[in-house]
Amino acid sequence: MQFFLHPCMEHVLKRYFGYDSFRPYQREIIETVMQGHSALVLMPTGGGKSLCYQLPALMMEGTALVISPLISLMRDQVRQLHCNGIQAVALNSSEDEQDLMTLQRECQDGHIKLIFLSPERLMVEMPRLLRSIRISLIAVDEAHCISQWGHDFRPEYSQLGVLRETFPQVPIIALTATADKVTRFDILNQLNIQDAEVFIGSFDRPNLSLDVRRGLDSYEKRVAILHFLSMHQNEPGIVYCLSKKNAESVAAFLRAHHIEAAVYHAGLSLLERNRAQEDFLNDRVQVVCATIAFGMGINKGNVRFVIHYNLPKSIENYYQEIGRAGRDGAPADTLLFYNAADIVQLTRFAQSSGQSEINMERLNRMCEYAEASVCRRRILLNYFGQETASDCHNCDVCQHPPQLFDGTKYVQMALSAIVRANQMVSMRTCIDILCGIPSEEVGRYQYYKLKTYGVGSTVPVKDWRDYMLQMLQMGYIEVMYDQHNHLRVTELGRQVLYGERQAMLVVIRREVQPPKGKKKQTRQKEVLPGLWNFPKNEPDEDKELFEALRQLRLRLAQQKGEPPFVIMSDKVLHQLAMYKPTTLMAFGNINGIGEFKCATYGPLFLPVIRQFSSGSED
Repeated sequence: MQFFLHPCMEHVLKRYFGYDSFRPYQREIIETVMQGHSALVLMPTGGGKSLCYQLPALMMEGTALVISPLISLMRDQVRQLHCNGIQAVALNSSEDEQDLMTLQRECQDGHIKLIFLSPERLMVEMPRLLRSIRISLIAVDEAHCISQWGHDFRPEYSQLGVLRETFPQVPIIALTATADKVTRFDILNQLNIQDAEVFIGSFDRPNLSLDVRRGLDSYEKRVAILHFLSMHQNEPGIVYCLSKKNAESVAAFLRAHHIEAAVYHAGLSLLERNRAQEDFLNDRVQVVCATIAFGMGINKGNVRFVIHYNLPKSIENYYQEIGRAGRDGAPADTLLFYNAADIVQLTRFAQSSGQSEINMERLNRMCEYAEASVCRRRILLNYFGQETASDCHNCDVCQHPPQLFDGTKYVQMALSAIVRANQMVSMRTCIDILCGIPSEEVGRYQYYKLKTYGVGSTVPVKDWRDYMLQMLQMGYIEVMYDQHNHLRVTELGRQVLYGERQAMLVVIRREVQPPKGKKKQTRQKEVLPGLWNFPKNEPDEDKELFEALRQLRLRLAQQKGEPPFVIMSDKVLHQLAMYKPTTLMAFGNINGIGEFKCATYGPLFLPVIRQFSSGSED
């Protein structure tokens, strides 16, 4: 295969993408592909995966094929490429024969450098369009979908093995943000690229704060969400819910408190889902409350937070979903809620699935993460095979190390109540017995006659929920999911019950809400300089200028019919508000502004910046 090479990759990087240097592994991956070799790339969301096929597509003769799972994701990528002066198209069902003939000629003339299409459309176009043009490389995005072990298994992806047979000389690059060893092996086999070089980038996302809160009921979670959003005014984010009902009720709650929120789940029509996604992309709504059906197609760089209203079913899912936040590298927050009801429901899902054993194992690992009393980021990195010797200081465990106390007597109270009820009670009923609450279940089975009825009445109900959850995670009790969720005392629990073992519990800390803005300021000092490569003596950001630039970006986006982040990312706006360039040359030196964007938007942004600038800049 022959390649058309520009003078150097750095020149192409700066010209089209506005960056002065590559991120880790990007150069090595690009060189591998341009030498005609296939590659499997694992990088976190926002880690720069797309550049690994977009840049070689510009430098190689022919047209690159990009296999992508969602039309919305393809459309967003094409928009961003156009805004960088790169010609790309996304094929969908609306093209007729004349459109395809025109596209064929443009590819043959070298005008179209990337074609995005779904696996279904790939099979349709394989015999005609794709055989008539020169294919430079093939990129399979969201490659975990090809694996039967992947957490978003999509059967259509299993057909992609035909690519190696049809285009044996074309390099294939498979890209994903999350894949364990089993999934990685399956991807290589399914694509018939067993000889591919494997690149595993750092899974560390230091710009994401990690926070977990357990044992809260629905009301308490919603109050916590309102406070959380008070620190993210006018900043977009996602709330993931386990059910369609929860997604709708949380969105209604937010709207009742004057927060623009949309709903997204599989029960809505395609038109409704597309409207919700477009409103979010174009900043017409601040929050999307969604099931896990939402997110893969979101290429929105300025998502500032992700909230999990319920526990995810695996660490892979969790990591993929929190990765929607902070794609631009700026600080972003994540918040995870969970309680015993989540574990019960997810266990049912896992056990009724076709791969119950592996799904239960993944759920157990997710529970262990949520229950952890060590740095959460270290747990995530270790899960993906990346070791680190230091804590992150940007998760709730690092910032508030848990205190332990001898909770043996509380555990014995609960275990005794379970045993005296013949191990025929659920967690809720057990708490009713301990607190002396005359619930319907307590009355029906006369549990009020038990010696343990009311023995724990001095402990608040929500504290008991927390203690019971700790007991479950430490193996003192188990839930019999196939027997009406009744509790059973384990052998380990019996040792505590009979005084043979001490039970240490985590002290429940009643949260004191920090002053607004305090958390962000602390994180900005620690994370931004290293993450954005600012010099140590970077100037202070002009908040008023940032808001003026944000409003200008919104107006330009509305005029062009594009999402605001496609015009300029939040990261770029923050840098403009810090450095205040007043000349076109200085404007173009901002990281993330290429030649095309400099020429297109510089004359529009500079007058606004000059209004806030006290001096001139060369």
